[in-house]
Amino acid sequence: MIKIDNLYKNYNEVEALKGISLQISSGEMFGIIGPDGAGKTTTIRILCGLLNATSGNSFLMEKNTVSERSTIQKSIGYLSQNFSLYGDLTVDENIEFFANIHNIKDYHNRRDELLEFTKLIPFRNRLANNLSGGMKQKLALACSLIHKPKILFLDEPTTGVDPVSRRDFWKILANLKNDGITIVLTTPYLDEAERCTRIAFMNEGKIMDIGTPSELKLKMKGQILEILCNDIPKAGKILKELFDVQLFGDRINLVINDFNNDYPQIEALLEHNSIKIIDKRIVTPSLENLFIYLMKKLKP
Repeated sequence: MIKIDNLYKNYNEVEALKGISLQISSGEMFGIIGPDGAGKTTTIRILCGLLNATSGNSFLMEKNTVSERSTIQKSIGYLSQNFSLYGDLTVDENIEFFANIHNIKDYHNRRDELLEFTKLIPFRNRLANNLSGGMKQKLALACSLIHKPKILFLDEPTTGVDPVSRRDFWKILANLKNDGITIVLTTPYLDEAERCTRIAFMNEGKIMDIGTPSELKLKMKGQILEILCNDIPKAGKILKELFDVQLFGDRINLVINDFNNDYPQIEALLEHNSIKIIDKRIVTPSLENLFIYLMKKLKP
């Protein structure tokens, strides 16, 4: 459904993409994960035909995204980070506007389906400016789907949305996937990436790894020891001299080789520095653990 072949993109002297290649199959929910500046949005915009690559090729449905751009854009939906709704139009009127852009004449039944799907029927006469953040994202999604696209591109669709709305949004995406729509999304939330069929980790314009969440986690070397203690910052500073340390608010994750060999040393070191361990356990590696691990491996 989607193919990228050795794609480069330069902004003057800045290399945003450095020869990325990947393939995405029909019906996948594919996640592109990475920090700001990794090249995620640039990749999405090239695939949507909004940017031209410096070199390399990209194809959607076996059509070139440059030479066959107008044909492709009839079959894709795109929800950008700053999707532009018209605040002085109602929910109904916004969907009607985007139907007209896509030259959809008989859109009324489709609009009602989308309003039901996104649970926006009670708010169909409300101005977009008066919607909550989560409702605005649902409306933006409905506008992106009015022309029944085969591929849906979502650039950080739940950033800034409250947790309840995030959960509702993902239920909608799961239903879209079940309907056979191919979904490509970027997200800064690694718990969301767990829901994707496959993900690509990106950093500094390169793809670090691609696979299913479960496949990628198997690449994590060692064990993850999670520790709760009475002084997390101090403990992290001490332990990072000997171990790969990841701080997560009220807990520390350590990448260790073997619990029976390494824990006594950890316990003794913290006790020597007057730090009390409250709880400890070996946990399954998360995508967050893996991403930080991969990032540190790339450092010179």
